[in-house]
Amino acid sequence: MNASIDIRTLPEGHPVKIYFKEKELIQLLLGELEETNPVEETQKYYNIFNQLQSIERRFERKENQLFPFLEQKGWNGPSQGMWSFHDNLREQFKLLRKKISKEEFKEVTADAKFLTSGIYRLLLIEEDVLFPKALEILSEKDWIEVRKGEEEIGWMLTETPAAFPKEEEYIHPSQDTTKRDLSFSLENTSHYDEGYMSVEQVNLLLKTMPLDITYVDENDKVIFYNRGEERVFPRSAGIIGREVKFCHPPKSVGTVLKILEEFRKGTKNEASFWINFKDRLIYIRYFAVRDAEKKYRGVIEMSQDITDIKKIEGENRLLDWE
Repeated sequence: MNASIDIRTLPEGHPVKIYFKEKELIQLLLGELEETNPVEETQKYYNIFNQLQSIERRFERKENQLFPFLEQKGWNGPSQGMWSFHDNLREQFKLLRKKISKEEFKEVTADAKFLTSGIYRLLLIEEDVLFPKALEILSEKDWIEVRKGEEEIGWMLTETPAAFPKEEEYIHPSQDTTKRDLSFSLENTSHYDEGYMSVEQVNLLLKTMPLDITYVDENDKVIFYNRGEERVFPRSAGIIGREVKFCHPPKSVGTVLKILEEFRKGTKNEASFWINFKDRLIYIRYFAVRDAEKKYRGVIEMSQDITDIKKIEGENRLLDWE
């Protein structure tokens, strides 16, 4: 262990102390993987490999919790360098898993050496550089905030680490009412359920959303629609103030009125349809709007072209702009 870090001085549950406990597990798994013959003990080898791959949780905690706090202190190196190292290891895990599945054991053994050596190297950099400097530049308050976010990501350890600090209990983000210093101006903004935006920002948000949104109030009058660049159905300013029953084709008015009736009575909260329109598949949804006392305040109609969405298969994790 690097002499600059005395783990014994860190309280239980401290993020760095957890990283070192994980390190012990990682070293144990690396040793077991190296000692296990993938040909003779295929299932055991696969189980160890799967457990070792949970190291990705460790990567995610660093990338999403530790690195942002280090950036705030002016240290961007880990975000720029170590994150790429993580991605290289992720790719090695992915390739090795394919070869294990195909029982290409000769290549598995060779590739596993590259993977394990990369992990050993990463552990060394963490211990010699990352964690000592992080402990130097981050305050206890910073570490408390780091740990709060880690709860959502998780650890490699089988048991949840001790709370940090001891006197504080973990608070789920939905229950977090901590008032933080804001890094942006509140001038000309309004406070919404969470966060602050100006009228211009709200308008830009609604215009940019790839959805058609129409808001009908509790009196069945259209009071708003978003003016996006590409709409599913045509709208114009003349619709504002108009009764919603006059805003739909006669053949669908009965259905719309039925939805409004059930929403108003409180028996239903949502209705969904999908139709073919101009060779496109359109998904139409209605949502009852209710206030804090559950009083009916109207309905949101939301339409979306899902033709291309329905064609999506597999995964696309890369930027495909070129």
